[in-house]
Amino acid sequence: MIWAGVAIALVGALGYALGAALQQFEAVRDGATLALVRRPRWLIGGVIGFAGASLHAVALSVAPLVVVQPVSVATLVFAVPLAATLHGRRPRRAEIAGSIAVAVGLLGLMLLVPAHNVTPVLSDGGALALIGCVALVAAVTFGAARLLRGPLKALLMSVGAGAVTATVSTFVRVVGGGLNGDLGRLLHWFTLAIPVLLVCAIVLLQKSYAVGYFGIAYAGVQVVDPLTSVTAGAVLLGESLPTGPEKVVPALLAAALLIAGTVTLGRLAPDHSKPAVVRGEPGPREEPVNAATPEAA
Repeated sequence: MIWAGVAIALVGALGYALGAALQQFEAVRDGATLALVRRPRWLIGGVIGFAGASLHAVALSVAPLVVVQPVSVATLVFAVPLAATLHGRRPRRAEIAGSIAVAVGLLGLMLLVPAHNVTPVLSDGGALALIGCVALVAAVTFGAARLLRGPLKALLMSVGAGAVTATVSTFVRVVGGGLNGDLGRLLHWFTLAIPVLLVCAIVLLQKSYAVGYFGIAYAGVQVVDPLTSVTAGAVLLGESLPTGPEKVVPALLAAALLIAGTVTLGRLAPDHSKPAVVRGEPGPREEPVNAATPEAA
């Protein structure tokens, strides 16, 4: 069942990436406002992203957080070329190298994480502590981001957004993985917390996308989300992590390769530049262009 969960998570990652790329394209043009709900492309992206997130939730119900959440990094491998296409450019060689690094690091972690699927149990106190810590992180990062501009602003906002999305995944894992066929277990405040946290995550993600640096914002989320989720899974849910030098050292190397590839993909994606004009739609707003980023050959 664990590998089935990984396969489901990969399919979900593709859907989530496509939805995110479509929504970011519109968020850069209109900003993270209610005007987005009138944009067909943004709505379609939301539906596709919701389908991907639903598959991710299914994966979390059959496999541990420490296994499923690193798979979410694969969304960046899908999202960067999709966003590049929407913005009228081709992926670069360095982006291809970053994708390979992500894939190799992800495969390494999948093979090294112990395949033990335990029933997740989270106390009320642990849940409230998790929400409190994440709320503090989001408040600090978004508060500080108000004082910044450009890629650093997008990166800082993505840290808060990634922490909140990880909290959603943690609660989904606890609720879905703890059912064991008893639907009566859904009658718990954890179930009600999921949609509330999900709305908060969506709002924060759209605000980070609207800064205009999609690659950086998305990369930040895809690093912070699994790191926070794996920590929550190990500390709060008692899920297994690699033990012993023969497994810990390769796992750390694989994680480092995964993070390096993710950062490379995000840093090289100049999707804060002016998007292409779509016939029949209002022209895009001017966005600052990163002069340090070379144009695609």
